[in-house]
Amino acid sequence: MKDLKHLIYFEDLLLEANNELVQQAQKDGKVCVGYVCENTPEPLMNLEGTFSTRLRAPRTGSMEMATYYLTSFLCEYSRALLERALEGGYQFLDCLVSPDGCSMMNRAVENMELLGTVGKDKEHFFNEFMEIPMKGDDNGLNLYTLQCTNHILNPLHENYGIDISDAAIRKAVEKHNHLCEVIRAIGEFRKGPRPAITGYEFAVITLVTYVAPHDLLMDKLEETLEELKTREPMEENAFRARVLVVGSEVDDTDFIKLIEESGAYVCADRYCYGSLPGRDPIVLNDDEDALTQVCREYMLRGQCPRYMDTPKMNGRRIYVNELAKEYEADGIIYEQMKFCDPWAYEKMLGSHILKNEFGYPVLAVDRPYAIGTSGQMRTRVQAFVESIEIKKIQGGVKIG
Repeated sequence: MKDLKHLIYFEDLLLEANNELVQQAQKDGKVCVGYVCENTPEPLMNLEGTFSTRLRAPRTGSMEMATYYLTSFLCEYSRALLERALEGGYQFLDCLVSPDGCSMMNRAVENMELLGTVGKDKEHFFNEFMEIPMKGDDNGLNLYTLQCTNHILNPLHENYGIDISDAAIRKAVEKHNHLCEVIRAIGEFRKGPRPAITGYEFAVITLVTYVAPHDLLMDKLEETLEELKTREPMEENAFRARVLVVGSEVDDTDFIKLIEESGAYVCADRYCYGSLPGRDPIVLNDDEDALTQVCREYMLRGQCPRYMDTPKMNGRRIYVNELAKEYEADGIIYEQMKFCDPWAYEKMLGSHILKNEFGYPVLAVDRPYAIGTSGQMRTRVQAFVESIEIKKIQGGVKIG
């Protein structure tokens, strides 16, 4: 296939947390809102005069300093972020919002604050910690809306004069939905026997939308969508199997590249930083305030193991099954960041249920934050692909 026109540009944006579009938006007078978890509603951080960027630590090497403060038993994502903060990599932030999705991330951000690694010399900088629900019910929704008000909206208004009215939130949701519609339309080209976009390319494009100002990206995203409509698709047997990647935080596109280099096409992405359900539009009505509707949408559609009530737990496996059928996955790769407590239990139970109750071939793996050129991971994926091929030769298995 012909190279996508803007792919190198998108890849370059991922090389630094403080990328050129973040710098441009701040020069234009916009407030940069950093956040560390998918449970922070994006539209509330992309009001008029603000933009969000989800923290990453590109090109992570040694994490010795962060390990000193956090110990080696915390997940590498939290340690990588603290290491980058200690290096001064997040001084560009105007504020930082951290939900208690997990205790490890809270410890990382608390150390950033205590060690003075963020907000230095910024008069209006604020570092907010918000509680999020563990059940998807009315009590959880009341908690969610209160926390978003107290730890996102009010601080933005009080420190930077940002309009947090219902009308402002609705306008932010409208822009958010346009971005989501474009990303989901691009993602549709992963379907069918001859996809027009690789899983790696889609991962890069989706990831960029989490770390760069949306309005500065839209022209290139829309141009990419139009480009795909006439792009010559790949050959029907370009990959040996189609896989759905499920699990915890993935902001390392090299992991997706490694999977595809091992013969498996990544046809769908149910992981933190992915498009499913992270790029689902939010449909608002006129009968209820926008904030409540946004929080309800994030709470009900969220696939994070932070939610521990039975309907949400069962719903996570049902959702993966539905995605696997929609995107015609031959198998599922269930990944978990090493030492990630919430996803450790979820991966163990989820991979077991998807294999034994839904009938999917499942590969469950622990992975480092930065995969590099891991020969062990490559070997495991290659063996998984071969096992799927053997099942196909033997007549396959009943799934769904």
